[in-house]
Amino acid sequence: MPDPAMPIPVFPQLPSRVLRLLPLAPLSLSLTAYAKSVAKHHPGLFRRLGEHANARFLLDPTDLPFAILLEPRQGSPKVTVTRKSGGEDAKIAGPMAALLGLVHGAYDGDALFFSRDLVVQGDTAAALALRNAVDDAELDMTQELSNLPRPLAQPLKQLAALAERRTGVCLSRPEESMAW
Repeated sequence: MPDPAMPIPVFPQLPSRVLRLLPLAPLSLSLTAYAKSVAKHHPGLFRRLGEHANARFLLDPTDLPFAILLEPRQGSPKVTVTRKSGGEDAKIAGPMAALLGLVHGAYDGDALFFSRDLVVQGDTAAALALRNAVDDAELDMTQELSNLPRPLAQPLKQLAALAERRTGVCLSRPEESMAW
């Protein structure tokens, strides 16, 4: 669990610049497959969006050279990694560590918003619906890797655990005892 007194980790500039060279199509396809796996194992996540089930959400990690467009499409999600914004209903921007910490319940969304570590633009009702749906699902992105094909799952989980230890970025849901 991140220490609230510590600043939110920011992705280093040099690797961020290198990521500018990353082809976005394979990343989009991988994240779409991952999102479909999450949808299969957490169908309530997308039902909870209600009237916003077809909204387009732009997740903009401000410390990375791309943004992530999430289209829930009523439980058949599509993810597009893009270098520009436009056409989204709601935009949620902040450091990648804050966005991931929000997903895992390691950071309080209201505190991030009022400290301006997180900026919401566009349809705030849609953004709030997404936040509530994610909170309710109690997602653990690292644990979701277990649902991938076996040869990929274990190495990716080990890589995520290593990255979490090295960076301080919350890549899994903190244990309940650690949260209190």
